[in-house]
Amino acid sequence: MIFVSSSCVKNERIKDSVLELATAGFKNIELSGGTNYYSEYMHDLLELQNKYSLQYLLHNYFPPPQEHFMLNLSSLDDVLYQRSINHCKRAITLCKKLGSKKYGVHAGFLIDFLPSESGKKIGLRRVNRRQDAYSRFADAWSILKELAGDDLELYVENNVLSKSNVEVYKQNNPFLFTDYKGWLEFSEKVDCKLLLDLAHLKVSSTSLELDFNKQVDRFINLTDYYHISGNDGLHDQNHSLAIDNDMLSILDNYDWSNKTFTIEIYEGIDTLHENFDLLNSKCNSNSNVKKL
Repeated sequence: MIFVSSSCVKNERIKDSVLELATAGFKNIELSGGTNYYSEYMHDLLELQNKYSLQYLLHNYFPPPQEHFMLNLSSLDDVLYQRSINHCKRAITLCKKLGSKKYGVHAGFLIDFLPSESGKKIGLRRVNRRQDAYSRFADAWSILKELAGDDLELYVENNVLSKSNVEVYKQNNPFLFTDYKGWLEFSEKVDCKLLLDLAHLKVSSTSLELDFNKQVDRFINLTDYYHISGNDGLHDQNHSLAIDNDMLSILDNYDWSNKTFTIEIYEGIDTLHENFDLLNSKCNSNSNVKKL
C-alpha cells in the first residue's frame, strides 16, 4: 500500500494539506510535520476522512504542538524529554481515533537542536553519551508501547547524517541509528519495529562511506514499512524518484509487493502523481527480483 506524506504540500493547517491531497485523488495519507496547531484539527481530519474515504498513518512530529520544538526521545534535558514523550502520547491517542495502524518516530539524537536546524547544518554542540541516550529512549519507548497496546504498531525510523553535519561533528555521529551497524546497536537497546527511510539511508551511506546497495540488502528482510524520495546522496532533498538512478535501481532489485510505502516528495501534485504511478508499477512487478 502506498501513502503520500501530508508534508508533500505546504499549508499552514493540516485540513488544507489533506484536502489538497484528497481532491487530487490520494486516499492514503500519512500525517506528518509542516503545519501549525489549531484547536479544530481533529474534527477536520475526521470530517475529511469520512467525506473522502481516507486512510491515515501518523508520523513523528504530528499532531502539531501548540509551540514548536525538536522532538527527541533521547534528550537528557528533562523538560524536552517529557515534552517529547507527551507529544508521542498525543499522537498515539490520535492514531486510535483516526484508525491509524502505524506510528513511526525518529530515532533519538545525542544533541538537542532547534527545529530551524532540522535537515540543515547543525551548529556544534556537546555530544551526549550514547549509553545515556539509549537509556532515555528505551524508558520512553516502554511507556509508549504500553499506551499503544495491541491496536497500534510503533516503528522507529533511521536518522539521516548529511555530509555537512559530518564536517561539523567529524567521527562523532550525533544521531542514533543512521545505518545498519547503528540499527544492530539500537535494536539491542530498544525493542521496536523498523521504519526504513531509503532516502535517509542513501545520504547516511555516502556520509559514512558505506555501500548503499549493501546497506539496503542487509535491511531488506527486517521491515514492511518504508519512506522514499530521491536525492543526490549528500542531503535529504525530497526530490523525484525519476532523477535518482540509485533509488530506481533499488526498486528494480527487490519484490516490494505487500509492503507499506510513504512518498515524501516536495515537488508539486503533478510530480507526486508521477511518482505514485512509478512506485505502484514497481510494487506490482515481481519478475527477476529478490524476495523480501
